[in-house]
Amino acid sequence: MSLYLDNAATTPVRPEVLEAMAPYLTRYFGNPSSHHEVGEAAASALDDARARVAAVLGFRTGDVMFTSGGTESNNAAIKGIVLASAKKHLITTAIEHESVLASADYLHRLHGVEVTHAAVDGTGALDPSALAHALRNDTALVSVGYANNEIGTVHDAAALAAVAHARGVPLHLDAVQAAGWVPLAGLGADAMTVAGHKIGAPKGTGILAVRGRLPFEPLLHGGGQERGRRSGTPDVAGAVAIATALTLAEAERADDSARVARLRDAFVAQVLAAVPGARLTGHPQRRLPGTASFVFPGTNGETVLLELERRGIVSSSGSACAAGSDDASHVLLAIGVSPDDARTAVRFTLPHGATASLDGVAKAVAEAVIAVGSRG
Repeated sequence: MSLYLDNAATTPVRPEVLEAMAPYLTRYFGNPSSHHEVGEAAASALDDARARVAAVLGFRTGDVMFTSGGTESNNAAIKGIVLASAKKHLITTAIEHESVLASADYLHRLHGVEVTHAAVDGTGALDPSALAHALRNDTALVSVGYANNEIGTVHDAAALAAVAHARGVPLHLDAVQAAGWVPLAGLGADAMTVAGHKIGAPKGTGILAVRGRLPFEPLLHGGGQERGRRSGTPDVAGAVAIATALTLAEAERADDSARVARLRDAFVAQVLAAVPGARLTGHPQRRLPGTASFVFPGTNGETVLLELERRGIVSSSGSACAAGSDDASHVLLAIGVSPDDARTAVRFTLPHGATASLDGVAKAVAEAVIAVGSRG
């Protein structure tokens, strides 16, 4: 069986999550908007899931809505907050997930919103002073990824929130990759996005938390569910699933992150020592515990991946949302990596429960790069 090191793309559903959600697919199947015993049981489960999520994120219970995943949540946060504002300026960065960049582009094309991509440094970090420089009197929202999905760099979210709030501007954090690895509460974020399938819940489950004081224009209109912010019959089983997964991930986070970071650091050191010319991308210290991303100049990243898979190791070249594209990673280009080198990228992302040494993986990486290089 292959060793799966593409957990930033998706994770297996945890057994505890399956057990928690199963009753709401069978016995307690009611519509939570129905005023009878079966519906009220579903409504109670939905309320409990919302409260558990709010506790982890540091939001009020009523701020939490359940969505179909990170893409919907990012779209809803950015469009919903900006369209409800009279201001016409949005700040993000060039290294964001496609759902953020495409939402910004939509607002620019169809609603005349001016978009500023605040500059990040060569590690992918956004300095608070760079954000301060980009802020304007007509800025409606700052939207940044708490942790980057390709290179793993983690922003100083609290500092960014402080800078934005000093100018009266709300901050949206895309915490899809950060959940379960770094603290989510107490950051000062006004909106936050989480995706279930990154933390052991099923695909198609997501969270968007938006402070109740913020005006918000919903994407979905209809029966007024989710306090009018997302109409449609809620997925009760999915809400229970993602609440369970997030609660478990938060309970395990401190020990898990420290252990996995040690495994990652040893792996990075071994790869850099064994592969001439290999470079780590992203911040060397302020990065997700489970993410090790490299470029291997003189190779082709996709070919290296095939060689690794022949050796029983599954990894990726970057974002799963851009898989199959021949274009160089927009994230790597934005941090100054050349197009040729960006096409050699390989990303390894460890699971939350990792305990085993990656010595064999480092050896396989060196063999794969040599094999690819010898054909060039």
